[in-house]
Amino acid sequence: MERDMTQGKPFGLIMKFGFPLFLGNIFQQLYNAADSIIVSRYVGNDALAAVGSTGTIMFLIIGFAQGITTGCTVLTSQRFGAKNEKGVRRSVANAILLAIIIVFLTTLVSILAMNNILTLMRTPKEIFDQAYTYITIICGGLVALVFYNLFSAFLRAVGNSMIPLVALVFSSVLNVILDLTLIKGFHMGVAGAAIATVTSQGISAILCLIYIIKNEKLLWPKKHEWYLELGDSKLQLGVGLPMAIQFAITASGTMVMQAAINNFGVVTVSAFAAASKLHGLMSQAFPAMGQAMATYSGQNYGKGNIKHLREGVKVATITSTIMAVIMGIVAVILVKPTMMIYFRTAKEVADAFPAARTYIMLSASFYVPLSYIFIFRNTMQGCGYAFLPLMGGVVELVSRACCGIISVYLHNQTLAFFCDSSAWITTGIYAVIAYKFVIRDILKRCDENQQLVDVRV
Repeated sequence: MERDMTQGKPFGLIMKFGFPLFLGNIFQQLYNAADSIIVSRYVGNDALAAVGSTGTIMFLIIGFAQGITTGCTVLTSQRFGAKNEKGVRRSVANAILLAIIIVFLTTLVSILAMNNILTLMRTPKEIFDQAYTYITIICGGLVALVFYNLFSAFLRAVGNSMIPLVALVFSSVLNVILDLTLIKGFHMGVAGAAIATVTSQGISAILCLIYIIKNEKLLWPKKHEWYLELGDSKLQLGVGLPMAIQFAITASGTMVMQAAINNFGVVTVSAFAAASKLHGLMSQAFPAMGQAMATYSGQNYGKGNIKHLREGVKVATITSTIMAVIMGIVAVILVKPTMMIYFRTAKEVADAFPAARTYIMLSASFYVPLSYIFIFRNTMQGCGYAFLPLMGGVVELVSRACCGIISVYLHNQTLAFFCDSSAWITTGIYAVIAYKFVIRDILKRCDENQQLVDVRV
């Protein structure tokens, strides 16, 4: 089920590859939402706030590990585009070995530091213990979360976006079943939700691995290829480390935002947690487009087909703009029904609705620049450019941090909710400018037919 994305009309290639990614992201959000809904219904609003308050920490820890491992697969995509089969297998072996080391270190550090992180974020005392329980179990199962994403990224690198979707749908259903069994049946509270998440992701990873070994021979290394090679490690970490740091920097900004929101009490934290799930669902077309562009640009860059690459970026930008407007409108319409799903009584809905509506209206108004961040950042990374996307993370951090700090100083809830939007506006503008610079740099090494002369694979 490999797909060569260097030939054919860009719109068809990107949409056929990206749509399964979009569905997969939707299922991912749905089963994350299932955690929160079941926790809220069977444990209580404090538990919902506890799970919600750890979302930015999960983004930091998991994003850092995934940034390195996913960045490693850029080399796989480029070598596949260049028809270098031996190089593809070597990149896979090297990435898996690096991932094992990275996951071990990340798990150890995150568990040891978790109490201090929650304290630094001003997590309300009422929910501190539950938040700590939930996030430490997630950290303990980091290996499952990272390797599902790593194996999925390998498959996407060779144009196969369907199998990761199938595995994710299966695990999504399993996650809901485990949630109900552990939370409702065994009364395990937030611990049950965390165990369900880790277990279902682990099964997804196993399913993807079995498929790769049996059906994607190109992706599975031979016995003599299982070793860490210095050259490949430098190339993979050269992209992966900046991606990981970018995730960490971006997550640090969201943690500042969460800390600012935590100042307004448990009701506001619960409302934000529920609204964030709606936002996550409505915005999943954007990372799917970004993932598609990472593979598309990686293969076309590897082959040296820069004209085709640029055409794809243009198509993705137009398509994402239209989707951003539509998704923004739908998100605003669905705020009230969403609150009715997450909260049990009319009073709880009434208390949470104003804050949730404010956050969604602010966020939905700026989905267009958010969509541009994913397109241009992933395109640059697919071409092997790591520094400029990293600086985009810095822009996000500064924007969110400034907005969050000012909101705390003024004790202004609306300004705290505006942290995301401010980051998307500034980083979206930056991403467009950075992409223009990257394309100019690439074209300097192209002949008159826009065929890359020096292909770095």
